[in-house]
Amino acid sequence: MPPRRPARPVRRRSLAARVAGMAMRLVLAAVALVLLYQVWLFGWVLWYAYMPPGSTSIMRSELARLQERDPHRRLNYQWVDYGRISNNLKRAAVAAEDANFLEHGGIDWNAVEKAYDHNRQLAEATERAMARGRKPPSRPMRGGSTITQQVAKNLFLSNSRNYLRKGQEVVITYMIELVMTKQRILELYLNIAEWGEGVFGAEAAARHYFNTSAANLSSYQAARLASMLPRPRFYDKNRGSAYLASRTDRLLRWMPGAAIP
Repeated sequence: MPPRRPARPVRRRSLAARVAGMAMRLVLAAVALVLLYQVWLFGWVLWYAYMPPGSTSIMRSELARLQERDPHRRLNYQWVDYGRISNNLKRAAVAAEDANFLEHGGIDWNAVEKAYDHNRQLAEATERAMARGRKPPSRPMRGGSTITQQVAKNLFLSNSRNYLRKGQEVVITYMIELVMTKQRILELYLNIAEWGEGVFGAEAAARHYFNTSAANLSSYQAARLASMLPRPRFYDKNRGSAYLASRTDRLLRWMPGAAIP
């Protein structure tokens, strides 16, 4: 009778199987947690489809930053309904931030591609200028985010730039487009957008810069506010910026053609 094979390889395979099983359970648990988090986010998206936010992720982050210098600091924020916001500001915001707002399903892929090409060319031009000891181009970087994406980011995320955050932004964006009307999305955007240091929303911005209400903003005032949106804290402190003035003039020409809900 031939000798029996040693049992050690069997034990080795059994240990490997246990490790593989444990790894699979950990993966499944991680997937379950991610899915639960998405369900939790979707619940909040449903809530914000009808209720105004008391604060947002970006607001809380900014308040924490401001309170490091002044513990008693508060944000300048006041919600106003869609009908109490000037159509001038609605058109200016759409013209400035998302010309295809009524047409896309949350993400404007053509705008993303154009922004990528613009920023790549700008980076290359800056690199060439610095290599030759010249002043780099003064043109700003271009973002491809839609108004819906900005609502997703402002409500739930942060200003950090990484692929994980961007991926989550895309998921929330489609959640928002699924349950909210375009009017509600624009209403949220105009109420939670940052317009200066500690200044959030159209009503606070109108009073901060022009001592008027969001309902009474003129075409020029609305274009001026919309021009500040990419860098609100900077333009709050640099209101005489030549770029801000030229951007305002361009928006005044674009606004009549901006479609709003």
